[in-house]
Formats: sequence, C-alpha cells, structure tokens
Amino acid sequence: MLFSDSYQTIEQPAECIYKSKGSRFMAFAFPVGSEKEVKLRLETLRNMYPDASHHCYAYVLNYDKSLSRASDDGEPSNTAGKPILRQIQKLDLTNVLVVVVRYFGGTLLGVPGLIEAYGQSAMECLKLCRINRHEVYEKYELSTSFGLEKDIYRICKQFQVQLSVKQNQECFCAEIKIPLQQVEAFKQQLKAYYQVDIKYTGIE
Repeated sequence: MLFSDSYQTIEQPAECIYKSKGSRFMAFAFPVGSEKEVKLRLETLRNMYPDASHHCYAYVLNYDKSLSRASDDGEPSNTAGKPILRQIQKLDLTNVLVVVVRYFGGTLLGVPGLIEAYGQSAMECLKLCRINRHEVYEKYELSTSFGLEKDIYRICKQFQVQLSVKQNQECFCAEIKIPLQQVEAFKQQLKAYYQVDIKYTGIE
C-alpha cells in the first residue's frame, strides 16, 4: 500500500514570537496542499517582512509524507531548516509549512543557539495549532445503467463510500470517494454488477 489509511495535519494557521539574545524569531505555521501554495505563502511573508535577516522554513506534503524540504536561507548549514522540519516530523504531520522569520539582534547565537532558537520557535508555533486526523480516500467516477441505483447506494453505505450523483440522462453517474482500507473489498463487491464501470480520478 502506497499510502497510510490516515494522516494528521493542522487545521488553521498560527503564529508566535520567540526571542533569544536580542534576535526576534517570528514563527508561522500554515496548512498547505501543494508546492504552489508553499511558494505563495513564502512570497507573502517576504513581502510583509522584506527587511528581515532570514526567512527559514520547512514543509512536508502528501498523505504519505513523501515530499519534504528545508531551507536555511543563509543561516549556517542545518541550523534552521532542519530544526524546523524536525518539529513537524515529531508531531507526525503532513501538508504543513512552518516559516521562521528572523530579525538579527546583534549577538551571534552560534550553531547550538541557532538550532535551539529555530526549533523552539517552530515547536511553540505548532503547539498553538489544532491537529486533526483525516482519512485517506481514493476517488472514482462511477457509471452504470439506470435501475441499479439502489444496489449502488446499498454497497456504498456498506463500505462507507461517499457518493455524489452527477446529472446524466443516458446513465446513472456519480463521483465516489472510498476509504483507502475499503477500496479492494468495495471493488470485489462491485464485480457482481458487470454493467458498473469505475474510473480512478485521484486521492485525497
């Protein structure tokens, strides 16, 4: 199985401020669904705080957490992005972006100090977020001849499949979302109805 049956993410943005030896660290956490959305969030923060010393960040995407990135944005290697990323991973989160905007206070923190400051900033920000678990669904388009609707509804209910009917005068058509752990059993049940056609459209 390529994906977990469920995943955890944050439900709303959050922000906080952490200070260390005069430097100010402004941490922002966002729920995100794509790299395009990550870029837009980063661009917005850079426009809001153009005079900041650094805009360091990390993010994890996809239901299986298959995509992750971390940026030190000019700080010494592995002192900013990775500490931020570790805080996301500690909470087993995905579809999350955390950005820490630093205003340098005049005192060098050194490598240990930077790691602690960026990690703490991310941790404190994520503490403010409500975390929810979401089930993973495979999405399909289903079509069959009129007359099988009751059977389709019954099978969908049996396997907790979400169904949304589409207007079509030629056949019964619907968009369905199947819980990942129910996909194979649901398909097996549908084999009894040879007129039923399902087409995979994605996952969410």
